[in-house]
Amino acid sequence: MTPIEAYIANTPQAYQSQLIALQQTIATVLPEAQEQLKYQMPTFYWHENVIHFALFKHHFGLYPTPSAIETFHDQLITYKTSKGAIQFPLDQPLPLELITAITEFRRHEIIAKYDL
Repeated sequence: MTPIEAYIANTPQAYQSQLIALQQTIATVLPEAQEQLKYQMPTFYWHENVIHFALFKHHFGLYPTPSAIETFHDQLITYKTSKGAIQFPLDQPLPLELITAITEFRRHEIIAKYDL
């Protein structure tokens, strides 16, 4: 069991399928990434922390770095955001296509940064 699978197994069952979908969406874009827990959150690590996510009382948090938040600002208008975080309400479907695009953006940032 990966650290992220263990995290999901310890969350309320009502949210596990959404967390699994989130994990699988990110893993599809980052197949080379290691699944870890950092800051007590599921983290995909590939040369650096690429993206984190977590379940909170009223939302799913996604932490793709400030550059991703800035780049996708127009698509994130309906969500609460901060410098490095996006909040997806628990009572709405996860925008998996948007999460895929954000993850792809982060992957390309890492490729450019590390000249991969």
